[in-house]
Amino acid sequence: MNGISMEAGLLLAAILFALGLMGLLMRRNIIFMLVSVEIMLNAAGLAFIVAGMRWAQPDGQVMFIFILTMAAAEVSVGLALILQLYHQLKTLDSDAASRMRG
Repeated sequence: MNGISMEAGLLLAAILFALGLMGLLMRRNIIFMLVSVEIMLNAAGLAFIVAGMRWAQPDGQVMFIFILTMAAAEVSVGLALILQLYHQLKTLDSDAASRMRG
């Protein structure tokens, strides 16, 4: 069984990373920004998997598991912060959050 080529896998990872970066820069909704960061983390994990597959080493899978645990921690902290901001500001707009009241 032969998998995808390294070039195709890295191209897919680069496309996913670029889409996540565009979503992060263009969106104002904090939840969409959090989802964009998740897409970027998954793209980095895919790049590690493809590189590990190329050299037949399990290091890529180990790094992907580490990225998954970091993403889970990021989501839990991010959602807690989003809930607090929504309760205080009654909006999920990141521009409103940047103008915090003193």
